Amino acid sequence: MANFIAKATANHKGAFRTAAKRAGKSTAAFADQHAGDKGTLGKRARLAKTLMKLGKHKKSKPAVRPPTNKQLLSTFG
Repeated sequence: MANFIAKATANHKGAFRTAAKRAGKSTAAFADQHAGDKGTLGKRARLAKTLMKLGKHKKSKPAVRPPTNKQLLSTFG
């Protein structure tokens, strides 16, 4: 998968972010607005939305700790 991302972002790094900044919008808002466009801007917007989705799945849930002895004792009495 990293190879796909490397190829897709090899040329013109930061071009979409720069365009969003010029428009005064966040990258996500700019991508939502231009995802249906034709041409390079539409392709970049769709790629940005795809890459934003990939980042969401990498976060792990925090580990659940077992209750301490003090917590267990307080529940029973």
